[in-house]
Amino acid sequence: MPRDPLTARVETALAADVRPEVQAFAAKLARQADARAVLFYGSNLRSGSLEGVLDFYVLTWGPREKGLWPRVGYHELEMDGEVLRAKVAEMRLSTFAHAASGQHLDTTIWARFVQPCALAWTVDEPARDAVVSAVRAAAITASRFAAALGPDKGTERDYWGALFRATYKAELRVEKSGREQQILEFGAGHFDGLMRDAWAAGGIPFSVEGDVLSPNLTERGRRRILQRWSRRRRLGKPLNVLRLLRAATTFDGGARYLAWKVERHTGIAVPLTPFREKHPLISSPVLVASYFRAKSRAKKD
Repeated sequence: MPRDPLTARVETALAADVRPEVQAFAAKLARQADARAVLFYGSNLRSGSLEGVLDFYVLTWGPREKGLWPRVGYHELEMDGEVLRAKVAEMRLSTFAHAASGQHLDTTIWARFVQPCALAWTVDEPARDAVVSAVRAAAITASRFAAALGPDKGTERDYWGALFRATYKAELRVEKSGREQQILEFGAGHFDGLMRDAWAAGGIPFSVEGDVLSPNLTERGRRRILQRWSRRRRLGKPLNVLRLLRAATTFDGGARYLAWKVERHTGIAVPLTPFREKHPLISSPVLVASYFRAKSRAKKD
């Protein structure tokens, strides 16, 4: 793989320092899944905090999955007397690379991993190179759609903002107005120059005047990109609904996650039996009822 400016940028970003606790958690997840690599991302990467729920993507061996992906679960790890918690998505690295390249109708992979992420664990150098290649492809995919969805000319931030607003609408995500600006503020160093490098690597011609960029797309080229986006926009919400329905029955550790969330936000511990942990969807009304009973008793005390 040629080491162009985009490749060098991605390698540097993925090599970002993460806390030893995050590395230990990633290694545990990798052993459990016989993984090739583990990516760490989200607000805890930005802040360096271990509070709340850490976000990991575990990338495994094998050919691309058929059907819906990823598989999502909730995991805990006790270290030095403290419990670390994580929401973990698992999929094959081959599927991840395919989705990052924009060949799939799904938008979530390239839209998420064009944002800051770190390679918290990898089995070997070939696996590292495969992740670098996939994240590089995600940046090119995102920049190509941004060139058509953004203004005729504008700053890099204008193009990223237009892209993220469009993906929120396509992914069934309810985000507060201005959420994309928060992402760009948090990752200012990450995004600075990324659009230029991605356009150059993706063969998208553009001109520059100071901080103002202008992609030189032909009408035919722009129309082709917008047609591809239109299909993703129409099918994005149905895909997300199907994934939510699947997650409701396959979310590993879902009952523990729900019980922890209730206790975290209310201070009230909800009883968790083996049956409730094994059947979170069936037991969710019981968990909610248990919460209200515990809350009522707490008020009387």
